[in-house]
Amino acid sequence: MSTQHNHPHHAHDESNHASHNHENTQDDSHSPAPSNSPKGTWRRISFALLLVAFAIAAACLVQVRSGEAEVITRFGNPVRVLLKPGLAWHLPAPFELSTPVDLRLRTTSSGLQDVGTKDGLRIIVQAYVVWQVKSDKDDVQRFMRAVQNKPDEAARQLRTFVGSALEATASSYNLSSLVNTDASKVQISHFEERLRQQINQSLLDTYGVRVVQVGIERLTLPVVTLSATVDRMRAERETIATQRTAEGKRQAAQITSTAQKESRIITADATVKAANIEAKSLVDAASIYGKAHAQAPQLYDMLRSLDTLSSIINKNTHLVLRTDAAPFKALIDGPKIFSSPTLDKNEEAKKP
Repeated sequence: MSTQHNHPHHAHDESNHASHNHENTQDDSHSPAPSNSPKGTWRRISFALLLVAFAIAAACLVQVRSGEAEVITRFGNPVRVLLKPGLAWHLPAPFELSTPVDLRLRTTSSGLQDVGTKDGLRIIVQAYVVWQVKSDKDDVQRFMRAVQNKPDEAARQLRTFVGSALEATASSYNLSSLVNTDASKVQISHFEERLRQQINQSLLDTYGVRVVQVGIERLTLPVVTLSATVDRMRAERETIATQRTAEGKRQAAQITSTAQKESRIITADATVKAANIEAKSLVDAASIYGKAHAQAPQLYDMLRSLDTLSSIINKNTHLVLRTDAAPFKALIDGPKIFSSPTLDKNEEAKKP
């Protein structure tokens, strides 16, 4: 009973196992080839090699941008400088590395510097410097070695150079050549050019840096120098005023001397002319007096006596004189009838 009972059950399991194997056989007929086949492995290796080649090519390529230079260093030592914009090759890291160097213009200020002038005064001056790394292979390498391609460090060291150059340059100029009310005497442009010449070659030889322009941003006077400048300007104005006053006095004396000379000449000429006129008048008067005396001697004497009285007597004159003496005798005697020889002759000529 038990044998009959178990047999059909076993048969059923075998049929199910066979059916299951048949289904697995059908599924395996549609599955892809195993992944560990030679063709799949070659594909993966090719793709990996392509990626490695692309990575190596990318690591060996360097792009040189406009306004920059690329420095190729081999174990930290610069070996090549690329200046032409475009793509270039170099060995991959860590054998060779590329470092960009900026070749564009930069501006650095010296800060306020207290420097002395030729005449012993102090000024506070601040300058600016426009500079750039020179587009030359040797100069680019010199810049790399000097400051390790650090523009901030280059600017700091450049400020030190400019400060020393300002001290040396200012010692060649008087304060009046830098600060003056007369614009024609100010030599700021000459000062800037001389400062540029002093620092240009030093910076080029030391850092490979070319100085494009140097200018003065600010120039002021400290309190001591300002007081000394005011005193000096006051002294200069007083000197100028004294010179002009002396010149005015000299010109006034010259004008006065010329006027006095001309006055003396005119006075002398007038005196000569007056003397000539007076002499002539005296001659004429003597001639008139002579004629009058010849015609009426007594009348002439009386008129001369009266003229004498009018010349010596005025309202403040007090005289005590005899009236019967000349010239008052004419007042006592009064006018007389004088006979004139000429009149007598005329009268005799009229008689029949």
